[in-house]
Amino acid sequence: MAHRRSGVRVTGAVAAAVALALAAAGCSDSDTSPSDAASKVASAASSAASRGSDVVASATAEAGKKLDGFKDGVNAKGDVKLGDVSTDGGRATVPVTVDNGQSSSKSYAVQVEFRDKGGNLLDTVVVTVNDVGADASKKATARSNRSLDGDVTADVARALRH
Repeated sequence: MAHRRSGVRVTGAVAAAVALALAAAGCSDSDTSPSDAASKVASAASSAASRGSDVVASATAEAGKKLDGFKDGVNAKGDVKLGDVSTDGGRATVPVTVDNGQSSSKSYAVQVEFRDKGGNLLDTVVVTVNDVGADASKKATARSNRSLDGDVTADVARALRH
């Protein structure tokens, strides 16, 4: 269910591809039957959907590795605010503001998750915001790893300070 958006896009592509395959098979002099063509298209679509799931899983694993590498991190989710999601070249972007209320300079690692309006995870990224001054704020931008379309929202999954 977490990858419903990519599944919907793939399903639409599958329907179009099946229609084309059936039309081509019906007009063809080859030995390929319409059911063989439809089977090949369905197999290709299933493979594409699997690769879409793999992309999100890979991004999530990579985000986890980055945060795990942030030594001696303290939960700082409350120090982070996100702005409105926009699109830049097809990729979703969101402004990230970190407020350091500590008495010394700190660095932050922020995991941002991009979701569709149904709450399904589309992508996840980690933004590092280094050297945020004592009692100061600093801005950064989180950018999705791939193109995302439709109504995309963003939220802070995790934030660490050190």
